[in-house]
Amino acid sequence: MSEDHKHRARIFLHRGDLVQARAAWEAAVADDRLAGSPQALSDSLGNLGNTCALTNDLPQAEQCYREVLKIQRTEGNLTAVAYTLVNLGNLHIASDHPENARPYYLEALDLMHKLQDAHGLGILYTNLALQEARGSQWDQAVATFKQALDQHRIVGNEEGLAVTYSQLGKCYLDQGDFLEAERCLNNASEHYIKLGNEPAEAAVLRLLARLYESRHDSTSAQRCLERVASLDLRYRLPDFESDSKKLLNLKETG
Repeated sequence: MSEDHKHRARIFLHRGDLVQARAAWEAAVADDRLAGSPQALSDSLGNLGNTCALTNDLPQAEQCYREVLKIQRTEGNLTAVAYTLVNLGNLHIASDHPENARPYYLEALDLMHKLQDAHGLGILYTNLALQEARGSQWDQAVATFKQALDQHRIVGNEEGLAVTYSQLGKCYLDQGDFLEAERCLNNASEHYIKLGNEPAEAAVLRLLARLYESRHDSTSAQRCLERVASLDLRYRLPDFESDSKKLLNLKETG
């Protein structure tokens, strides 16, 4: 019966029906408890936690992840422990007390270094850097973003490089370091072009347009926004109206 519930849960998740998906995962968890299989229970609880997080039920998600963590520590699965710690950290980032995420991230960081998990480290360093940037710890955030880039390069994670260059560029932009911001954002744009991810490219170009406006370079800002507006139309992005308005204002004042 547990496998049937899990199959139903995945179908509901694919359809975006989180209420039914949660009910199916809860039924799978109940069956796995009765069967006495720690690994199966851990997997079902993890999926239930993920679904609860998607519905913004953070306390229930945390309860699931904590039970998963206990099972994983007992089983000695250090890789699984590291990723569950990251999940717990991410929950706290989404809560009213994001500062509570850091201890989970740091423990996961230590484990991933021992495991030489470059892919996981790249993602985790990015999470840490974002938290530091939110606290205006600019120098530390920049250093941590660069560590993330190093890890992404080790495994050739193009998506990770694109995302991290974009976030590092925004970090520089928020500090007013336009030269470094431009370099990073152009790198992000090139990676997204390589990946064929044009909606993400549009988000980077919006930041570049903001940068050029701050430098009073209306020609470059217009060029970015013209590309953005065309992508808004192609992908029916929700920013088309605001992007078009900005573009029109630039043309009128430039």
